[in-house]
Amino acid sequence: MYVKKILDLSIAGARVVLRAAIAHAETMGVPQCVAIVDRGGNLLAFERMEGAKLLSQHSAMQKAITAASHRTQTGTLPAELGVGIALATGLRYAPIAGGLPITIDGEVVGAIGVGSGSDEEDIEVAQVGIEALKAVLAEAE
Repeated sequence: MYVKKILDLSIAGARVVLRAAIAHAETMGVPQCVAIVDRGGNLLAFERMEGAKLLSQHSAMQKAITAASHRTQTGTLPAELGVGIALATGLRYAPIAGGLPITIDGEVVGAIGVGSGSDEEDIEVAQVGIEALKAVLAEAE
């Protein structure tokens, strides 16, 4: 077959994820940077909350790209491997926690990267964003 159909996150879907993630970070009182990418790692949506760490805007984007590329949660490789991969990929690989793939019907359609809080806070905010998208999709069925 020469052509295949794929699922890919839309900008509308990215906005659902972003809004829910930001709202949850606000309720936690933890300013965050949140990046949403499509399955190819292309940025669809981003927000840096007031008070979030400046450098976290870059790490949030790299976490999202890494989660989309590897189709798994970031922060799972040993640090020494992660640094080597980061250098080999022009610093586009993030070996730290806070990036999660967005999976719909068993397919990775995009990813979210969250940075500026603790690992646990970043992951929680990302999970809430993903669950919001799944809830919207379930309502649409």
